[in-house]
Amino acid sequence: MEEKHEKHEGKCRAMKVIKPRKPVEGENKVHTTQQRRPGRSIISIVLLGWVTAAAAHEQHGGYSAGEPGNPRKPAREIVVLLNEMDYSPAVIEVKRGEQIHFVLRNVGTEAHEFLLATTAENLKHAEAMKKNPDMEHDEPNGLRLDAKKSGEILWKFSKAGTFEYSCLIPTHREFGMVGKVIVK
Repeated sequence: MEEKHEKHEGKCRAMKVIKPRKPVEGENKVHTTQQRRPGRSIISIVLLGWVTAAAAHEQHGGYSAGEPGNPRKPAREIVVLLNEMDYSPAVIEVKRGEQIHFVLRNVGTEAHEFLLATTAENLKHAEAMKKNPDMEHDEPNGLRLDAKKSGEILWKFSKAGTFEYSCLIPTHREFGMVGKVIVK
């Protein structure tokens, strides 16, 4: 490696110039190229993961329980307490088209979740959580809260039906951490 100096806006900056090295006998040239560009592989993996997640969500057809809310529009506030293995309130009734500002308070002694979806979707996701219990949710319809922490979800219930919110941390759902949202 040698240093090269470049003048940029009146300032002299030292730049490192990397010269290609000759492959060692028996070394695969493709492997050598990958060793010199580890960032490219990481970026490719991250982009592939993002595209796959986006495609899966598109294939899913959106969110079953409605859509993320609009912060510029009015919303009814509902405080939900995440206790040790239950929610309070356990049943919430809303009108189709209504926007709800959920204020979630984990009053328990361990982490809990609030994931809004259909029962079938939450059961499927619960199976994935058993394999990866520390999975973080980065969706507008779900939130994981550590003990004694609070969070918020703004949600518009654009579809009628019965939906649920549940904690998908392994065993929590089975012990009763499930609530219902009835949209009329």
